[in-house]
Amino acid sequence: MRYALYFSPAEHHPLTKAAAHWLGRDAFSGKIFPTPDVDGLSMEQVHDLTADPRRYAFHATLKAPFELAPGRTEAELVAAVERFADETPVFDIPNVIVGQLGRFFAIVPDRVYPDLQQFAARIVEDFEPFRAPLSEADIARRKPETLSAPHRANLERWGYPYVMDEFRFHMTLTGQVPPEQAPFMRAELDHRFAAFTGIPLTIDGLALFIEPERGAPFTAHSRHAFAPAAANRKTAS
Repeated sequence: MRYALYFSPAEHHPLTKAAAHWLGRDAFSGKIFPTPDVDGLSMEQVHDLTADPRRYAFHATLKAPFELAPGRTEAELVAAVERFADETPVFDIPNVIVGQLGRFFAIVPDRVYPDLQQFAARIVEDFEPFRAPLSEADIARRKPETLSAPHRANLERWGYPYVMDEFRFHMTLTGQVPPEQAPFMRAELDHRFAAFTGIPLTIDGLALFIEPERGAPFTAHSRHAFAPAAANRKTAS
């Protein structure tokens, strides 16, 4: 069993629904959706290009997947997430766009926002006591020999390369898209997510996701609303 701390809009938020239909799976309800049509790409190509984000579900990673540290329990983790949510105010990312990280397409901020960076760093640090050390196999999967020095240092210290100064908020929409297919994907995603880009994205909760066994799809365990909406918290399990 692995756990992850994600930002995900609420289960019934229009962005959650749009992303679930795009990726083909809703991590809250478990519903599966047919592969969408994309001009210029075959259905098989679209299905393959969305395979990785479909397994991990629509989200922005804040604390990357981890096994529980010895002596820690799921109940303690859930209680810690609840406390964090109660103490954290809702805030906005001022503007998000459909962008690219290498060959991946994702919903990303239009620039780096210090408040968002500090928020993400706080989660990494606050929940570190719950993370079991990486196994040698986990470290090897990250191919540390190919990482930059800051990324290797983060992997060793925090169990994930892309944290702290190296963190970039992103809600992944595709796997690696070959250059010749990228224009078709760009046109589709710009159209499909037009209602959610060029405007603020409200960060109003922290979601706990679980991977029942290695390689299984991640599902939403619970979502915890930030203050002042904490009194109206709703969870999905």
